[in-house]
Amino acid sequence: MEKARVLFICTHNSARSQMAEGYLKKRYGEYFEAYSAGTEPTSVHPLAVRVMREMGIDISEHRSKSVREFLNHHFDLVITVCDSAREACPFFPGAKKYIHAGFPDPAIIEGTEEEKLAAFREVRDQIISWIERNLKLFIPRRTPG
Repeated sequence: MEKARVLFICTHNSARSQMAEGYLKKRYGEYFEAYSAGTEPTSVHPLAVRVMREMGIDISEHRSKSVREFLNHHFDLVITVCDSAREACPFFPGAKKYIHAGFPDPAIIEGTEEEKLAAFREVRDQIISWIERNLKLFIPRRTPG
């Protein structure tokens, strides 16, 4: 069975798209090849790494990548996970289907370390819930027998 190729895009490829890529690889790796990129990549946020590690998912070796690295690749799904990425990347060559799922940027939250962690956990959980509701539709159903 050929895996569906999915690219998650956000502005900095530091948190939301990284968490989505990590979760999809871990949970549904037998069905999907997951990648992530940013329109203005920076670096993977340490709190994104931390909240994913809480779930047993290690994204510490991930790196922020530019969408330009993937321009000549073909994807079954290109998913923008923030509004600014949706505006900056309205067309991605080689994509069969586009989906937008906007999530708040946990990296902009100010406050204590615990308040920042809470924001990252909340967004992580929103992303996971969205994946569970929406990407399961792309998993091939197995026929009995």
